Amino acid sequence: MTKQNKTRLRRGCKKGNIKQKTVRILDKYFTGESITYQEIITIIIPILVDQAFLILMSLLNTAMIASAGVAAVSAVNMVDSLNIFLVNVFIAIATGGTVIVAQYKGIGDRKMVTKTATQAVSAVTLFSIVLSAAVIIFNGPILNVLFGDAEREVLENAKLYLIGSCFSYPFIAIYQAVCGGLRGVGETKPVLGLSLLMNLTNTILNIIFIIIFNFGVLGLVISVISARIVGMVASLLYIIRYNDTIRFQIKNALHLDFTILKKVMFIGIPFAAEQLFFNGGKLITQTFIVKLGTLALTANAIAGSLTLLFQIGPNALSIAIVTVVGQCIGRRNIKDARRFTTSFIFLSSIFFVVTVVMLMPFFPLLMKMFSAPNEIIGTIFIIVLMTAVAQPILWAPAFLMPSALRAAGDSNFTSIASLLSMWFVRVILGYILGVTLGFGIIGVWVAMIIEWSIRGVVFYLRFRGEKWYQHKLV
Repeated sequence: MTKQNKTRLRRGCKKGNIKQKTVRILDKYFTGESITYQEIITIIIPILVDQAFLILMSLLNTAMIASAGVAAVSAVNMVDSLNIFLVNVFIAIATGGTVIVAQYKGIGDRKMVTKTATQAVSAVTLFSIVLSAAVIIFNGPILNVLFGDAEREVLENAKLYLIGSCFSYPFIAIYQAVCGGLRGVGETKPVLGLSLLMNLTNTILNIIFIIIFNFGVLGLVISVISARIVGMVASLLYIIRYNDTIRFQIKNALHLDFTILKKVMFIGIPFAAEQLFFNGGKLITQTFIVKLGTLALTANAIAGSLTLLFQIGPNALSIAIVTVVGQCIGRRNIKDARRFTTSFIFLSSIFFVVTVVMLMPFFPLLMKMFSAPNEIIGTIFIIVLMTAVAQPILWAPAFLMPSALRAAGDSNFTSIASLLSMWFVRVILGYILGVTLGFGIIGVWVAMIIEWSIRGVVFYLRFRGEKWYQHKLV
């Protein structure tokens, strides 16, 4: 045997050993009686790509609107905090559908999978129409109460963006409900395709209306509404004509089944209340930042966009764990539910570390992309560095673990715990550190990181016990 052939043989053996070790690790931590690691990978990968695309597009969109000036980016950041507050209500109801669908999938009841997914779409549609109409009617008082201290130009841009966003709520709500049903049955590939279609449409239209035609915030509004219409139409078309698992029919969606809706709402309503009050706390925190000035708003917007990059992998896992744990609970396999939750948390920390190591060297380049004013670059760097250190340790127990508890039906506890930690730690401490003690935007972010740690401890103690999996929903 030649020296070259021996080298090739050694390399082949090394690759084989690495592959075997990888399979053994995956088998140990991601295979159980309920589901195999191959099935989990099939669920996670499309969600991971979807989250990466969503966050990268959000980053790009923020950078594009930054070209319209600090007033535009501040207005968009302000209203987006309100948008997140409202849209998460629809996502919460959709998550109720995802949990029940996943549990019915776990016990193999295809008929109830179809009925539950259909009723989730109906419920979310009604919620979104009522909510969007209310916000459009009262947009003036809402903006004055929350952001009355902002500059006039910022408020004018904010009003335009808020009303435009409201018109898009029913479209994004229906899209989210459809995607929630598909995730519940473990079909994440079509969700990825739908997400790519909607977000690519949004980005292309942003380039046309913001960069080429220089429409500023108006261009962003046109892009958002158009893209969400495309997402809604495509998602409905898919589950009506091309999906055999959910088998959605418009006529069934028009008939409300209150027995099924009660189950969906058992998960959805507490989660919706949590989202309202949790994101309401974020909104109150945003009012602190408004008092700190337009530059502080801009720094917060850019830092928030950058730290979202670190969360691409962990966010994907927090979505995937609802399907995985939900199906385990549907089979009443508590051992698997515990194992996968622990494994997902460790994997989340690994994702954080890898992402931070990859992205931090590009910080100066990212600042140029955002056209960040020189006087706030130092502040942005401190915020990003703080979150880069804290997230691998604190984020997963604080946010991924409650997703697992909620998938088991433990919605009331997770919602109450989240609300208390938000209002008594992040909001109050954020005001004390940011405004009273004068630490500014950095003080607000420090309060948020402290809140993560407290949430994580609370949910870990709950997870160690037995009450979280004793809810029987199906």
